[in-house]
Amino acid sequence: MDANQALDELLTGRLKPGVYQWRTPAGRGAAGDTGWMERAEEQGWRPFYLDGRQARDKDGFLTLCAEAFAFPDWFGRNWDALEDSLTDLSWAPAENGYLVFYESWAQLADADQASFRTALDVFAEAVASWRDTKTPMTVLLSSVGVEVAGVPRLT
Repeated sequence: MDANQALDELLTGRLKPGVYQWRTPAGRGAAGDTGWMERAEEQGWRPFYLDGRQARDKDGFLTLCAEAFAFPDWFGRNWDALEDSLTDLSWAPAENGYLVFYESWAQLADADQASFRTALDVFAEAVASWRDTKTPMTVLLSSVGVEVAGVPRLT
């Protein structure tokens, strides 16, 4: 199954939600291309894009998330607040689900491995929280040449 087909399978509910590595395809849906957002929206999913190029530590990552998810002012900028916010999302309703695309995650992984692993744990908790609802969450880590141990590949 290629990357575009895997994304379609996920958006139509034929693949279970989770945290996955997604080897973005050349062309539509590729890293740097936001066509995947349009595809998600067409299927009733609320897309969120995390451009990790500037997130090299915990504070940078939490700031990135606060902006990308448009968290309310009460967001506390710590790991617990991130998990609470990702399992709420009442300010960002979705019809069929939430799709998070985290590009350039290697910046954080290389600079602050502990924070990267904590971020993955928080994403996994959020995905589990949404799994049995009508609006599941999936997190895709752009996988172009670098892979994350312990995170399954979508393709």
